[in-house]
Amino acid sequence: MDKQKILVVDDDARIRKLLRLYLEKADFCVTEAENGLEALLQLQQDNPDLIVLDIMMPVLDGLEACRQIRKLRTTPILLLTARIEADDKLLAFDSGADDYVEKPFNPQEVIARIRAILRRRTAAARLQKSADEPTVIPAVQHCLLVIDPQARSVRIDGEEKDLTVKEFDLLLTLASRPGHVFSRENLLQTVWNVDANGDSRTVDIHIQRLRQKLDDGCCPAWKIATVWGIGYRFEISSPKEPPS
Repeated sequence: MDKQKILVVDDDARIRKLLRLYLEKADFCVTEAENGLEALLQLQQDNPDLIVLDIMMPVLDGLEACRQIRKLRTTPILLLTARIEADDKLLAFDSGADDYVEKPFNPQEVIARIRAILRRRTAAARLQKSADEPTVIPAVQHCLLVIDPQARSVRIDGEEKDLTVKEFDLLLTLASRPGHVFSRENLLQTVWNVDANGDSRTVDIHIQRLRQKLDDGCCPAWKIATVWGIGYRFEISSPKEPPS
């Protein structure tokens, strides 16, 4: 069986060497690039199974490289970031990243994140291949909100909203079970297929972005509610009776 190929992109040679050491020990095949421009060239030559991409790099930074890669391939991308602000993480996901790890990082955590991403990708490919006939999944509708799993589209009062893959999956999960409280750990497992000890801030960031994109509160009949200390639930309210 061929080894899975990982492209490590970082302008710091010490970090590339460290990741190569751990990745090869974990039985991956490793190639390297010093910046985003080199990464685009390596992508065409080597067709890696996953890219580990630093954000802060010269020539072409990681976020712009991520955007350019997404125009060419669906190759999974794990970002390395020294930034810790929520807006930076939102920007990372909007650029097309599948996950991120903060610097300084534990190499074993990087390996675990890589394996989790690749497992998800393999499982999705197997499901797609084994589906002899498409399964019709009914749309989820609450007031002006319509979520169509078949078209993977979300509309509010007829206007389509531009959601990322994970934002769509998260919204569908919540809206399919109104009133049910989902813990952050449960959402990590359900939407990201990540172990419960994963970074729950990923969920918070996606919820924040969902609320912004859906103009949270535009329709009083539903909302994504925070259940403090636990997680989130999709709330719907009955229409009020008109005054007699």
